[in-house]
Amino acid sequence: MSRRRRSRKDAPSNQHERWLITYADLLTLLLIFFVIMYGVSSIDTEKYEDVSSSLETTFHAGTNILDGGPKITGENGQQLPGSQGNDQGGTAEGEQPGDSGTNEPTERELQFREQERQLSNFLQTIQSYVADNGLQDQIFVADKPQGISITLSDRFLFDVGRANLKSGANGILDRLSTLFGTVDAAISIEGHTDNQPITGGRYTDNWELSGDRALSVLRYFVDVRNLNPAQFQYAGYADTRPVGDNSTAQGRQKNRRVEITVLRQLQSDTTSTP
Repeated sequence: MSRRRRSRKDAPSNQHERWLITYADLLTLLLIFFVIMYGVSSIDTEKYEDVSSSLETTFHAGTNILDGGPKITGENGQQLPGSQGNDQGGTAEGEQPGDSGTNEPTERELQFREQERQLSNFLQTIQSYVADNGLQDQIFVADKPQGISITLSDRFLFDVGRANLKSGANGILDRLSTLFGTVDAAISIEGHTDNQPITGGRYTDNWELSGDRALSVLRYFVDVRNLNPAQFQYAGYADTRPVGDNSTAQGRQKNRRVEITVLRQLQSDTTSTP
């Protein structure tokens, strides 16, 4: 019994001293906190005012660093690193004369500008041809983001279920052939059909028919008109890209078509190898 009483008396003495550890940790954390706050609050007032004044001048001037406007300066008027701009007589680190950092357009930009001029002339010429020959119900011309699109109705080009070109199609294809020589661009030829299944004949489905019709137009340009084969590409899409309602005769007629697109893509891009 006496041993148990001594153990109970010793226990409170050990527990009484543990608060010192917590107190010491608290003081350490408070010291660290005040050291950090002091470090953050200590700034170079003179440098701060220089940078602030330079930034205010830049924003009020309405120009920016990339355009050669006012630069951020240091305390003695020297430019701070990274604020060189595009001063005359010098270039930024890693930049060569004639790069896109200058105001001079690159050779590629000039090529695209010239292509846009050519496409504009092409569009005006083909629209005038369609209007002068009363072909508005058979040939549809549109300026789309991907390029100048010429949509030819299958009635104008082919007999039903066939991919051999009609003789009456030569006029517009010859005119297009002449115009293609004035444009430095890739040309895409796409065949499309309605959703009616093919029964009998040479073709087993609309995939074969649409692809063969696009190929017939391409071969006319290449084999008959002797245009550069590298300028062309073709594809058949069957009935997967309708522009009309396949539940009506008029809609199906719109879907049976060949689309020729003079792409906004330099011909050199399609022939270059990695």
